Amino acid sequence: MFENLNTLTKVKFKNRFGTEEKCLEYLANEKWKDGYVCRKCNNTNYCKGKKPFSRRCTRCKTEESATANTLFHRCKLPIHEAFGLAFMVCKNPGISSYELAEITDGRQMTCWKFKTKIMECLEQNKKSD
Repeated sequence: MFENLNTLTKVKFKNRFGTEEKCLEYLANEKWKDGYVCRKCNNTNYCKGKKPFSRRCTRCKTEESATANTLFHRCKLPIHEAFGLAFMVCKNPGISSYELAEITDGRQMTCWKFKTKIMECLEQNKKSD
């Protein structure tokens, strides 16, 4: 998901993904880098959606957000905080949900659920490689 994690420092990460807009822009660019295809009707033409960086099919009018069908789909955390958690877990998979909660000043159970989701994605990626 993120470019080479070994060279990406916390400061560089914060500069690159410190706002909701930057995170959504990155997600949209990654998600549709091979072009947009509507999940409902397979149309490839779209217009700008109502939400930032979302796309709306010109045929069936279905709108898809940048987070839909990604790790961040229906995430309850602000997107830039979720990106931060994902960064920390990818950099250090052994980090506990208690440590994540302490670092982010969040709830332990929220951190545990999101870390579990991240770890599942990492496992899926290993299997598909």
